[in-house]
Amino acid sequence: MPSLFTITVVVNGKQYQRAIEPRLLLSDFLRHELGLTGTHVGCEHGVCGACTILFDGQAVRSCIMFAVQADGHEITTVEGLAADAEHLHPLQEGFWEAHGLQCGYCTPGFLMTLVPFLQENPDPTEEEIREAISGNLCRCTGYQNIVEAVKLAAGKMKEPS
Repeated sequence: MPSLFTITVVVNGKQYQRAIEPRLLLSDFLRHELGLTGTHVGCEHGVCGACTILFDGQAVRSCIMFAVQADGHEITTVEGLAADAEHLHPLQEGFWEAHGLQCGYCTPGFLMTLVPFLQENPDPTEEEIREAISGNLCRCTGYQNIVEAVKLAAGKMKEPS
């Protein structure tokens, strides 16, 4: 029987403590231990970006991290992006309004990649947006509507609440 490690992690503002195997990937921990299935697993090599989460506010690939590495850290998944079910995050609104998704499999990874990007660059150019999303793969959209969604979201995030 493999030895278990107890970790404590804050995910979407809620603290969790679990005893887990040291080889458990963070993406699998989020999906299977916590039931947060918005974190998608695509390539399992950190290449496609579908598993992107915020780890202490920074966008990271959860499929190439072990869950034990998250001990004592704060994670935000796509489920924690909106304030509540009635109020989408401006990025989610932008993707919806600009038709920035088709099948939606890659969308959580794009959203989580773009949150810190827009915090650091609130008025991005199209070239900067394309550079920011260059590590996320989408097989459906052709990216143009995603770029438009980010432009919309940037404008929304500048508006007073």
